[in-house]
Amino acid sequence: MRQATHALTMQTKGRGLYEFTHEMLRWLAAEKFSTGLLTVYCRHTSASLLIQENADPDVQTDLQNYFEAIAPESDRYIHSAEGPDDMPAHLRAALTQTSLSIPIVDGRLVLGTWQGIYLFEHRTRPHDREIVLHVLGD
Repeated sequence: MRQATHALTMQTKGRGLYEFTHEMLRWLAAEKFSTGLLTVYCRHTSASLLIQENADPDVQTDLQNYFEAIAPESDRYIHSAEGPDDMPAHLRAALTQTSLSIPIVDGRLVLGTWQGIYLFEHRTRPHDREIVLHVLGD
C-alpha cells in the first residue's frame, strides 16, 4: 500500500462550475495506481465540489439557477462583512460537498460515462482555489 498527494490551484472567474477532471486524471496517471481510493478536497468555505454531468452545459446552467433561487444574494443575512455574495456562498457550500471519494479500479477512476469533477465557485469575483488530491492504494 502506498499513497500520494498533490495540490491543484484553480483560478476562477467568478460564480460557476469549473471542470478539472482532466488535470486530475493526468496527475493520477503519472502516479500509476492500479487500485485505490482518491480523495478530492476543497480547502475553502465558499466553494465546493461536485460530480456532475459534463456532456450538456444546460445541466450546469440549471444547477447555478437552482442555487441562486435557494440561496440568493440578499440583505437579510447577519453575516455581511465580506460582501453580499459571501453568506449565500457559505449556504451553497453547506448544501454541497467539500470532499469527494472516488474508487480507482484497473488504473482508472470509476466515473460514469458523463461524469466530470467540478469546482463549484460560489463567489461572484475571481478567486484562487486550492484542491488537494490524496490517493491511497497499490
